[in-house]
Amino acid sequence: MILVLTGPTASGKTRFAIEVAERIGGEIVSADSMQVYRHLDIGTAKPPPAERARVPHHLIDVADPDEPFHAARFLKEADRAIAAIAARGLVPIVCGGTALYVKALLHGLAPAPGRDPAVRAELEARWDRGEA
Repeated sequence: MILVLTGPTASGKTRFAIEVAERIGGEIVSADSMQVYRHLDIGTAKPPPAERARVPHHLIDVADPDEPFHAARFLKEADRAIAAIAARGLVPIVCGGTALYVKALLHGLAPAPGRDPAVRAELEARWDRGEA
């Protein structure tokens, strides 16, 4: 079983997730595109250390601000965290408001089109001519 709590910023998701995790024996997997970044504590509604100490949290402070963190990386790391939590006999609780991350976790990522070198060359030529 995996629980998913999603909704807008400041709607109480994290507080509720912590309460649920404490009652049923769970750990929280953050599905927030900004909480993954270290040092970005203001404006991200990142739970403070005291709250995170109550229940283990995953995918918070896992990347530096200048490091790419995209949906594919989220999916890989979230799947790993969920499997580890479940292997310990606990309930993974996915909590966050980044819909792309939640959708990727529930339904997978849509296949991206491959790169087309001809299109890239044309766009670069337009840029060089000042047409972009």
